[in-house]
Amino acid sequence: MDLDPDYNPSFKAKINTKWVATVASIWIQCTSGSLYTFAIYSSILKSTQGYDQSSLNVVSVFKDVGANVGILSGLLYSSVTSRRRRRCGGPWVVLLAGAIQCFAGYYLMWLTVMGLLPKPPLWVMCLYMLLAAHAMTFFNTANVVTAVHNFPNYRGTIVGIMKGFLGLSGAILIQVYQTIFRNRPTAYLLMLALLPPITTLLLMSFVTISQTNEDDEKKHLNGLSLIALVLASYLMAEIIVGNIFSLQLTVRIITFTILIFLLLSPISVAISAHKEKSYRIIKYLLEQNSPEDEQHRSQAYFVDMGQSHGNYEELPAGADQGRDMNERRTPEWGENMNLFQAMCTTGFWFLFVTTACGMGTGLATVNNISQIGGSLGYTILETNTLVSLWSIWNFLGRFVAGYISDYFLRSLGWSRPLFIVVTLASMTVGHAVIASGLPGALYAGSVIVGICYGSQWSLMPTIASEIFGAGHLGTIFNTITVAGPVGSYILSVWVVGYFYDKEASDEGNMCTGTHCFMLSFFIMAASTFFGALVALALFFRTRNFYNNFVHRRGANTITG
Repeated sequence: MDLDPDYNPSFKAKINTKWVATVASIWIQCTSGSLYTFAIYSSILKSTQGYDQSSLNVVSVFKDVGANVGILSGLLYSSVTSRRRRRCGGPWVVLLAGAIQCFAGYYLMWLTVMGLLPKPPLWVMCLYMLLAAHAMTFFNTANVVTAVHNFPNYRGTIVGIMKGFLGLSGAILIQVYQTIFRNRPTAYLLMLALLPPITTLLLMSFVTISQTNEDDEKKHLNGLSLIALVLASYLMAEIIVGNIFSLQLTVRIITFTILIFLLLSPISVAISAHKEKSYRIIKYLLEQNSPEDEQHRSQAYFVDMGQSHGNYEELPAGADQGRDMNERRTPEWGENMNLFQAMCTTGFWFLFVTTACGMGTGLATVNNISQIGGSLGYTILETNTLVSLWSIWNFLGRFVAGYISDYFLRSLGWSRPLFIVVTLASMTVGHAVIASGLPGALYAGSVIVGICYGSQWSLMPTIASEIFGAGHLGTIFNTITVAGPVGSYILSVWVVGYFYDKEASDEGNMCTGTHCFMLSFFIMAASTFFGALVALALFFRTRNFYNNFVHRRGANTITG
């Protein structure tokens, strides 16, 4: 049967699918990890502004606060994607706000470093850093929450992919620096003011919410997962070789070209998904024999092609649907809750505590890894390699935790909070290994802690979307994320810093030997063990919910 010759959807309608949205989000995530490269431009800030180490640490604290306090981005996302305000825009509004902040923060820092602006007081530089860091929460919220809406049946996998590429972004930007801006941190600072905003402006219109469910989603998500693993393996090999050998410019250009090719490869998944979808739709249309069904078929085509992307009235969140009824009763787990309603539940505070223990100890570890290596006699090359490889372990944790928790949830019905128990218990072992100070213990311990730290970034948002609903996910999970820097501050200042200074008091502000950090890491091991117990309580608290609702939903779609 011939198709209607007048039926000619626009090019934008053809390409504006959930897969194109996913690829666009991945590319934005790949340029959003500038905060993981603070070590590159921190030296130029210190020298040009005349900061001592304490002043530079204050700037770093504002970086961590800005990157982890994303409540405003969550509120903005909920606002622009709600039914009553859907005409105001969509996720692109959140991405635009992030691009503006990123440009303003880094550009003002660049102008200051170049001497084009008068040297500001310390608190002004901290505001510049806070503004630049805060932009990442807008990028992350728009990309992660949109992905959860687009793939509700594979939340763990898609969150792991999005968080994983963000974890790799630090290593990607470092490779850009070493290839193009080697030993020019000032030029790199200008690049940070331009590259993420430009990438976001070019791609933000493609990051849309789709209401289509496809039979082969898992297949294409596996394709994106494979690309992420290949990219991580390549970056790991490049980091190790680059830290051992001094590569010539020609070699660096070749390796960088391969990196660009790998970064472009996710578009092949979107093309494959589009071709398969088009084939299914054409086959369906040709099988229809009733001419009077022509209008119905055309409508079906548009819906399946994702034409309804901009229609936020049908969001799974249903942020405004049944508002009057929700105001008269407390929503149950699995229903859409706002931030206040979520904070009135035990599940919210269980997640907050586990986040403080897991992310807090992870941040404290990576922030002090150079000093730990120095106290144990590691060379500068060895500690620099450990710092560089942290982003790889971070990625593996984010990706693997999301993928594996999805698999066991759908196939065996294992409650997802159980994986927080496992990762925090493993983190306890990692901290204890580092505390031992045995030869090679820092290598083994940093791998364990890095992977488990990354897993928290994947598991927490996914669990929050399942027990609190997706309606206000951006606001809820960004509020829980605040626990990370809170835990890091307590452990870094009141535990690691205090005991290190105490041990170094008789050695002139320097400490060497296993005793320098041993007690601190045993305390952090106790913290993660306590977090594992809290996660175990969350597991028992939500076990019936997962058995009755989440697993049933997965079982109904796993064969689709």
